[in-house]
Amino acid sequence: MEKLIITAALTGAEVTREQQPNLPITPDEIADAAFECAKAGASIVHVHGRYDDGTPTQDKEVYRQIINKVRERCDVIVQVSTGGAVGMTAQERLAPVTLKPEMATLSMGSVNFGNDVFMNHPDDMDIFATTMKDLGVKIEYEVFDTGMITTVNRWLKKGLITAPLHVDFVLGIPGAMAGTPEALMYMRSQLPAEASWTVAGIGAAQLPLATMAIILGGHVRVGFEDNVYYRKGELATSNAQLVERVVRISREHDRAVATPDEARKILGMPART
Repeated sequence: MEKLIITAALTGAEVTREQQPNLPITPDEIADAAFECAKAGASIVHVHGRYDDGTPTQDKEVYRQIINKVRERCDVIVQVSTGGAVGMTAQERLAPVTLKPEMATLSMGSVNFGNDVFMNHPDDMDIFATTMKDLGVKIEYEVFDTGMITTVNRWLKKGLITAPLHVDFVLGIPGAMAGTPEALMYMRSQLPAEASWTVAGIGAAQLPLATMAIILGGHVRVGFEDNVYYRKGELATSNAQLVERVVRISREHDRAVATPDEARKILGMPART
């Protein structure tokens, strides 16, 4: 079994300091959190931009600061979000990709998102995929329900996207697919051949789905974007605390954790320059 890639989703676009007092918001705070997670065992950090008052933003300059500050501190792979926040235009959401980060996410469809609707027109998705490919940015295909994994397979067959693919199953969003073992097993069964996968369980689904991924040979995403608690009623003290738990579980199952360079090799990415 290949080594485990752990992604730390540090901030997201929805979580507030009222919900999680330790949420990193500024570029310096995000970079510090990335460094702590890298020390704990994460090889990828998934980042969303925020203004200093906590407002979500896809401002290119905010992302530039985040990427540069993270790279100054550690070798972790910086994965930028193109999901942004609900209501942002496609042009806004794509802006950070022009910085040529090592990696970026691409949501493979529209989805009900709590009380909101996350819109992703197929034409915009095509532009996102083409832009990332042209700029040499490794894509993580985010899927929230079965229709999105079907879209991944259809696009692969049509040549709109190319292998090797890395897919992130985001399970447990209200309005999308449930964060259950059955859901994960079904999504895994629909993967195209030789694709790698990770799972991001939302809320209470984070720990059981992470454990399943470790056992099944997948990879794991944890962090405040998806879950602010360490256990029921107990807020996590940091993103790194959530990473540390996954590392312990993986080692108990005799599965080694990937370094950033090992993760790059597993994902078919070039070495960091």
